[in-house]
Amino acid sequence: MTIVSDPSSHNVNMSATGLPSTVLPAEPSAVRSALAQALQAAPEHQRELVAAVVAAHPKSIEGWASLGDLGRDRVECYAAYRVGYHRGLDALRANGWRGSGYVRWAAESNRGFLRALQGLGAAATAIGELDEADRITMFLAQLDPSGISSRTAFNG
Repeated sequence: MTIVSDPSSHNVNMSATGLPSTVLPAEPSAVRSALAQALQAAPEHQRELVAAVVAAHPKSIEGWASLGDLGRDRVECYAAYRVGYHRGLDALRANGWRGSGYVRWAAESNRGFLRALQGLGAAATAIGELDEADRITMFLAQLDPSGISSRTAFNG
């Protein structure tokens, strides 16, 4: 027996140019709330509190991007951003993305993935992985040619 998923349940829309545009579903409100609360804490406690949110909700792309922003060194930032990037790819594929098409910054629910990818590029540059940083720059431009905000807090 073959099970076919309902294509209407995926957030992929054709754009005016014909390329599909994917919008990730919003993260659960409980996760968003816990993450917001962790980020409101005193700076010296934020990383520990965000890490606790990520441990409780390991599929939180926004959580991994925030953990990357708060990393204690370049390698820790790189690792957290990379996990966020891969969690984002998994979520995109689960929502109909097939490796090409737009993932726009304008859709707030896409921002965790795009922040993780942007942070990964910055961290790759910081550790001298320049070929990876170049690929990420090109990938970001393909995902949203109108531009990605410079929101990533990475300062490796």
